[in-house]
Amino acid sequence: MMGRRGHLAALAAMAAVLLPASKLRALENVMEDADPQYGLIGQMIAQPGQRAALAAILSEGTGAMSGNIAYLIGEDSANADVIWIVELWDSKESHAASLGLPAVQAAIKQGRPLIAGFGTRAEFKPVAKAGA
Repeated sequence: MMGRRGHLAALAAMAAVLLPASKLRALENVMEDADPQYGLIGQMIAQPGQRAALAAILSEGTGAMSGNIAYLIGEDSANADVIWIVELWDSKESHAASLGLPAVQAAIKQGRPLIAGFGTRAEFKPVAKAGA
């Protein structure tokens, strides 16, 4: 069984695996000017056959969240019903405030029936890249 430290290391590497090269480069460019202080990585399990619909709903409600540096949704390659969400924020408070935004509340309400459950979840403090 993998310990918490191993889980966190695996989850932190996941963003690179989930993103196409063009989006990963765009994220790296954003990160050069950003100073994220809070991050989340979570696994969400969709109702059977509803992964794409759930991912679309979640991405619609996240366009203009103050303090959000990155909100990435990726499809799990081993489970057709699982998505992974990676979030980077300027602070934990900005993340908490985003949950009250009308667009985010609407996405939560619309997406809730498509969610079968939740898996691994980790909060983390982003660190600078080596040599940065």
